Amino acid sequence: MNSIHLRQTLPQVFADRDAITSDVWHQDITFSKGKRYLIEAASGTGKSSLGSYVYGYRRDYQGIINFDERNIRSLSVDEWVEVRKHSLSILFQELRLFPELTALENIQLKNRLTNYKKKKDVLALFAVLGIANKADQKAGKLSFGQQQRVAFIRSLCQPFDFIFLDEPVSHLDDDNGDIMSRILTEEAERQGAGVIVTSIGKHLRLEYDSVYKL
Repeated sequence: MNSIHLRQTLPQVFADRDAITSDVWHQDITFSKGKRYLIEAASGTGKSSLGSYVYGYRRDYQGIINFDERNIRSLSVDEWVEVRKHSLSILFQELRLFPELTALENIQLKNRLTNYKKKKDVLALFAVLGIANKADQKAGKLSFGQQQRVAFIRSLCQPFDFIFLDEPVSHLDDDNGDIMSRILTEEAERQGAGVIVTSIGKHLRLEYDSVYKL
C-alpha cells in the first residue's frame, strides 16, 4: 500500500454541523508511504474515529477512504485480514489489551499471527522500554503508561506500510517518549513505512513531514 486517500471524509455525527474547520475532515488529503504525519486535535473532534475508519472496523462516515485509490468499503473480510496483517498497524488510544493475560502473552497473540519478530527481539524491546520485569505480569495489573508500551511493542509485531498511533505517549514521561520515538523511527525507516500520529497535546517527538489540525 502506497497511499491512504481521504476524499471529503466526515464522521456522520458531524454531518448536521453548519461549518467544519479542519485540515482533514471534508478535505481531499493523501497520506503517503514513507512520510510522517501529526494530527493535532481537541477532544471530541474525531481523531480516534479517524483511526477506526482507516482500520475498517467502523463505517459511520461520509465520503470516501481509499487505499491506493481503491475504496475500502469494497474490501472483503479476507482482504481486510491481509491488510491488517501486512500493510496497516494501529495503536489504539484505549490499547485493547487483554487484562487477564500477561504483557508478553498479549504480544504473542499478535506475533503468532504474523511470525514477524523472534521472542528474544520482543523481550529486547521490553528491556529498552524499561518494562523488562513486567513481561510476565498480567496486563491489567500494569499502569496505563506501562500498558501503552506493551501495546506499542505489539503494534511493531507485523510488517506494515502505515502505522497509526492514537495518543501513544499520553501517559509517558519525556524520556520514555523519546525512546519510543527512536524505536518507531528505526522500524518505520526499515520498512519504508508511513507514520500517522494523533495528539490532543503531548505527542511523539518525530521529524514530521506535515502537521494537520483536526
